[in-house]
Amino acid sequence: MAEFNDNKQNNGNTPPVAPTPEHKNSLTYEDQVIKKIAGIATNEIPGILSMSGGFISDIADKFRSSGDITKGIDAEVGEKQVALDLKVIAEYGKNIPEIFQTTIDKVSRQIKDMTGLTVIEVNMHVDDVMTRKEFDEQNNKSDSQPKNAPSDGPKKPVDSTGRVQ
Repeated sequence: MAEFNDNKQNNGNTPPVAPTPEHKNSLTYEDQVIKKIAGIATNEIPGILSMSGGFISDIADKFRSSGDITKGIDAEVGEKQVALDLKVIAEYGKNIPEIFQTTIDKVSRQIKDMTGLTVIEVNMHVDDVMTRKEFDEQNNKSDSQPKNAPSDGPKKPVDSTGRVQ
C-alpha cells in the first residue's frame, strides 16, 4: 500500500499521495455454465451421436420437451481451471481416439475463449456404440413412445366420449 508523502523527498513540489484502495474483483461460473459450454461444443463433434446420462437422466428426458444439453457431463470448476467427465454414445465405424482428441481440443478451446478458464483434464467414457441408422431409429421410436413401453396391440376404435367400441 502507498503511504502518505511528507513532501520532504521532492522538495515540497508534489502533493501528498493518498493510499490507493485495493479492489478485490472476482469472476466466477456455476458448474452448469461450464457443462453447457462443453455440451454445445461436444454436440458439434462428428462421431459423437449423443451424450449419455444414465438410467435416471434417460427417464427424465422422456418427460422434457427437449433434451438436456448438459446430460452426461460432470464438471469440477475452480478459480482458474476446469476438469470434465463426459459420457458419450459413439458412432460405429468411427475412430474413437480421434474423436476423443477432437473433443479435448474443441471443448478446451471453447471454455478458454468464453471464460478464460483452462481445461486441465477431460475424461471421456464411451457408454455405447451405435450405427447412425440404429441411433436415429431409436430416437424416432422414443419420441413417439417411451422405451420398453408395453404395446397395446392394434388400436381399438373409440366413440366421442372416449369409450372403446
